[in-house]
Amino acid sequence: QVQLSESGGGLAQAWGSLRLSCAGSGSAFSSYAAGWVRQAPLKGRELVATIMADGTSPDYGDAVKGRFTISRDNAKNTVYLQMDKLQPEDTAVYYCAAIRSSLPSTQPAHYAYWGQGTQVTVSS
Repeated sequence: QVQLSESGGGLAQAWGSLRLSCAGSGSAFSSYAAGWVRQAPLKGRELVATIMADGTSPDYGDAVKGRFTISRDNAKNTVYLQMDKLQPEDTAVYYCAAIRSSLPSTQPAHYAYWGQGTQVTVSS
């Protein structure tokens, strides 16, 4: 069983930065691909970024490409999301998720494990 816990959310100004962390428990976490998913009020879930279990092949949604960077440190069982050049439209609850595969999926529904989420609010 894998448990995930996010931290690092908060309030930022437009063009500012935040760094989210996702701590995973359980020895299997390092063998699972991971991703960050966000959900804004009255909107569906949006896959923001994914990364393979070994930390390679980061991939991004079009809305954040060039501004966000996903990485992981398997020695610390932690996945990160560095968010730069934040915009008000990035305001959402951000969830860390893990999939029971070394390869990520573009479909949030395929992810078996989820954190509780962390709020990110960007003011203009």
